[in-house]
Amino acid sequence: MNIFNEFREVVVKSLEVMVAAGNLPSGLDFSRIAMEPPREASHGDMATNAAMVLAKAAGCKPVDLARALSVELAKDERVVSVDIAGPGFINLKLQPSVWQNALRGILSEGVRYGDSTMGAGCHVNVEYVSANPTGPMHTAHARGAVFGDALARLLQKAGFDVTKEYYVNDAGRQVEILGRSTFLRYKEALGEDIGEIPPGFYPGEYLKEIGVKLAQAHGESLKALPEEEWLPLVRGFAISEMLAEIKTDLISMGVNHDVFTSERALVESGAVEKAFATLVEMGLVYEGVLEPPRGKTPEDWEPRPQTLFRATQFGDDVDRPLKKSDGSWTYFANDIAYHFDKYCRGFSEQIDVLGADHGGYVKRMQSALTAISCGKARLDVKLMQMVSTLDNGVPVRMSKRAGTFVTLRDVLDRVGRDVVRFIMLTRRNDQTLEFDYAKVTEQSRDNPVFYVQYAYARCCSVIRNAAEMFPGLDVSAAELAKADVGRLGSEEELALMRQLALWPRMVEAAAEAHEPHRIAYYLMEIAAAFHALWTKGREDANLRFLYPDDMPQTVAHLALLASVQTVLACGFDVMGVVPVEEMR
Repeated sequence: MNIFNEFREVVVKSLEVMVAAGNLPSGLDFSRIAMEPPREASHGDMATNAAMVLAKAAGCKPVDLARALSVELAKDERVVSVDIAGPGFINLKLQPSVWQNALRGILSEGVRYGDSTMGAGCHVNVEYVSANPTGPMHTAHARGAVFGDALARLLQKAGFDVTKEYYVNDAGRQVEILGRSTFLRYKEALGEDIGEIPPGFYPGEYLKEIGVKLAQAHGESLKALPEEEWLPLVRGFAISEMLAEIKTDLISMGVNHDVFTSERALVESGAVEKAFATLVEMGLVYEGVLEPPRGKTPEDWEPRPQTLFRATQFGDDVDRPLKKSDGSWTYFANDIAYHFDKYCRGFSEQIDVLGADHGGYVKRMQSALTAISCGKARLDVKLMQMVSTLDNGVPVRMSKRAGTFVTLRDVLDRVGRDVVRFIMLTRRNDQTLEFDYAKVTEQSRDNPVFYVQYAYARCCSVIRNAAEMFPGLDVSAAELAKADVGRLGSEEELALMRQLALWPRMVEAAAEAHEPHRIAYYLMEIAAAFHALWTKGREDANLRFLYPDDMPQTVAHLALLASVQTVLACGFDVMGVVPVEEMR
């Protein structure tokens, strides 16, 4: 049930009547017609751009088309008034029954409310977290994990077929350092004095645990081996241990991936050679010399021939190297192979959730995927800005175990998963975020987690009280859907109903924009409207929820409360947050 889509169809059918009557030419494209809330509530309940987007093709002025269309729209008995604003926008004011009936739809659909077919089952790959398995997850990883997981849930709600993927960066220099750092801790576990951790090695104490496990598994045997023999073994052992810890942390956050893809396995499978050969066959690889980077003086620059991808043909700033001077593949070549592999697996729609330090990566990877898929695949890269961890405004000390940062596990132990997930979605992904232990756990309206959870708990409390007030009263959603909601007609009640009716449209808009933070904003608006109505009820007896001498009036209000409950629960589900029935 999407009221906005329903009234968009009313607009389209009105236009079709005008075409059939010869008042409009046939063949008009109605796809750009939108129905949305007006910018100001005083303008009405819904607004459409139909006259604006069709006027040119119809050969008339937008305001003239708006007038003619308004006549047709006014014939719908649910429309109270039709007004034309500006150059041709049409505002509709609707009967209260539209919003009252919406409550019945919400209660009938339950958790399915807001489910959309917009995605039409399109296969989408959302790759997120993908932290190097070289250490525990920290708060920045947590933000990407929450964002990616909420985005996947949102897309599923909107009708997409979503695969959640983790790309294990287990190839390259960083995992070589991990292997050597672990070997150092292995020797320490065997009683050897290793002294200070050398520069460039990983200093965190988490590697002590892995070193002990390695010593228990192999004893002294590894020390007798040359590096070329012990390094692959130790590296693989450390990656396996770190990946297991990362998965444990993710599960603690309610994050579950469908696929874990190994970069090393991908490279060893010949996928890079396959992608490279494809680009060569398309004429998109050449040997050339790049211009010196900006800011470099001629003395700093040593021009040399390189194997380059023609990235500038597809929107990038410069062509990009595919091979290093020693003939090995660049990270970019590996990344092309990975995204090509996803495309070959059936994902023409791909989303990467990456840290803010990958800003320079976006254009080159989008250009590469466009090229190698012949324009059939699309990549959206969402960059996650940093998270500052504070306690009452004071920066939190780094974890001794991690050595250089605050771990996700520390944060989860301190405040719990639901707080982490909600707060991580209270800012756009491209904005920095402050995570203050004191603020995210305080019980006040300034804390969005508490404010929204409190709205849900208040609804639960009133419904429980009603069941005690009227013994035997059936407060199930199915029974409340039969309530006489025509009794709910105050402006405050109707305003809350309008907000609840926005949920299906919010799902589609947020999914289309790949912006799950909109869900958190929406839930805060619902909570604000609900708490405002609660406060009004203290001043005006007609706006209270419970009426000891009037059960039908009480049941009507319970229908409204149960609808608030349902919409909040739907939003919580997208965010991966568990609603709380009682605040403690």
